[in-house]
Amino acid sequence: MFRKFVTPLLAACGLGLAAFLAFQRGRAEPPSDRPPVEPAQSPFTAFVAAPGLIEASTDNIVIGSPLAGIVKKLHVATGDSVKAGDPLFELDDRGLRAQLLTQQAALVTSEARVRTARASLDDTRQQLAFAESVTDKRAISAEVLSSRRSAVAIYEAKLAEAEGDSSAARAQIEATGIERDRLIVRAPVDGQVLQVKTRAGEFATAGVLETPLLLVGNVEQLHVRVDVDEDNAWRVRAGAAAVAHLRGNKDIETPLQFVRFEPYVVPKRSLTGASTERVDTRVLQVIYRFERGSLPIFVGQQMEVFIQAPAPSTAVAASGKQP
Repeated sequence: MFRKFVTPLLAACGLGLAAFLAFQRGRAEPPSDRPPVEPAQSPFTAFVAAPGLIEASTDNIVIGSPLAGIVKKLHVATGDSVKAGDPLFELDDRGLRAQLLTQQAALVTSEARVRTARASLDDTRQQLAFAESVTDKRAISAEVLSSRRSAVAIYEAKLAEAEGDSSAARAQIEATGIERDRLIVRAPVDGQVLQVKTRAGEFATAGVLETPLLLVGNVEQLHVRVDVDEDNAWRVRAGAAAVAHLRGNKDIETPLQFVRFEPYVVPKRSLTGASTERVDTRVLQVIYRFERGSLPIFVGQQMEVFIQAPAPSTAVAASGKQP
């Protein structure tokens, strides 16, 4: 008889538990639609908003190698300050050093030939001068005199040849020295080493690389490369007021100064992630600058930029056209 009541009792308990859980779920607060970080607000009534990417004021200079070879020594580390002309890294120069030794030996030989040819020329010139100084023409034959003049001409040609070989040997040594200097890659500008992607012992490929060996730029003053959608490009004016907020912290902001327009409109690459954002558009790149000062800002970070602009209706009226 007891078993007749167990099953209904368990069913009633299950229904009660389900009802309780449903009630608790109904009381739970709905998930918040607020973003994790409050977005920055424009200080302008009419404006163009666009993403910006921080870069060095000299642009981010990609450092490559003019020649392929093994990296012998790395002179800098990421974050180091450099002056124009400072060595960044150097390639293995053992092959050129061996070549230089051979060329230096060839120079010694060619210089010895020059000395020999000059001594022989001096001797034949003295013999010719002695023959020509004889007043009695019967004491020396015309044949001997002609022979000595020919000998002088021959040794002049040999001296010129030896001097030419010596000059060529010096030129080869100088060319090898230039090639050795090319193995030392130097900083093109004053700035900071932003990135190092090579190490001693690695092989450095010459030419344009997908990943640069080093990245260098001047960061005392920074630039922001702003991508303005082509739909709004016509509203941006040179010299218009602009302000930038660091993405992720709207309280870190700085006024911007106009530098230039990049006159070629390019495909859009920097995406904000907004659901309404178009990715099939092109952008006008506008360069602004700002003083870094004590701002905790680094090259490569993104910024939210607001550029003061005329309202669309105002801009259309100013152009003399009716909306």
